[in-house]
Amino acid sequence: MYFGDKWLDLNEPHVMGVVNVTPDSFSDGGSLFSSQSLSIDAAMGRARTMVDEGASFLDIGGESTRPGANPVSVQQELDRVIPVIEAIRASLDVVVSIDTSTPEVISAAAKAGAGLINDVRALGREGALQAAAKTQLPICLMHMQGDPKTMQDNPVYNCVVDDIGSYFDQRVDQCSVAGITKDRIIIDPGFGFGKTLGHNLQLLNHLDVLSNKGLPVLVGMSRKSMIGNVLNRPVDERLNGGIAVSVMAYERGARIVRVHDVGPNVDALRMAHAVIMSDIT
Repeated sequence: MYFGDKWLDLNEPHVMGVVNVTPDSFSDGGSLFSSQSLSIDAAMGRARTMVDEGASFLDIGGESTRPGANPVSVQQELDRVIPVIEAIRASLDVVVSIDTSTPEVISAAAKAGAGLINDVRALGREGALQAAAKTQLPICLMHMQGDPKTMQDNPVYNCVVDDIGSYFDQRVDQCSVAGITKDRIIIDPGFGFGKTLGHNLQLLNHLDVLSNKGLPVLVGMSRKSMIGNVLNRPVDERLNGGIAVSVMAYERGARIVRVHDVGPNVDALRMAHAVIMSDIT
């Protein structure tokens, strides 16, 4: 698939490094800020490290979507993400993913050089579908029940895997009407977004059901509470569990894994890929 001017073979596993340019993200919120102001140097330092460790994508987000998060203004989001996108594009060979739901940010990020639009609201905000279609870039549609402010209050499904599968069928049809062809679409089941621990574990166990839809699958489980709740580990001690679920997701068909710890996940996925490919003659 082409991501702007860069081709990536999605038959192989790829790691997406998280660069949160927000002061309040659940895991590393504020780590790139100095005196309440975003440090471009700090963001670029993290970006370079992730690329050196093997990241194919860097996901730049300027609005926290952790449970209970409040929205930010359009201008705040633009001020956070556009300088970082421009700096990365000027010096690093990597696909920049813009993690946004905001039409104005989608358009500005595409002009700044982003190669993927990654939207937790699946282009559900007014004008987002049209803005994304105009960019001609690939889109990652994520499933979320509710919104970040309330999504974990009481999530309920008839069958979490089937319900999410049906959601993507409908959303892909809506994208097609807007001019976004299926070959530009990636899907993300949205681990932790309006889902209980049980929902998350079932979803991972049966991820192959979604992978068999003929669309590339992206997953993001890094450092999330689904790992902490099983292992009884705080956020900064969830790497081992995160590597385990990354490999399990790849074995079940995911091809892009969004993580905070790039190097260990790259190694684990390369090893898993080598084992799986050894049976192909």
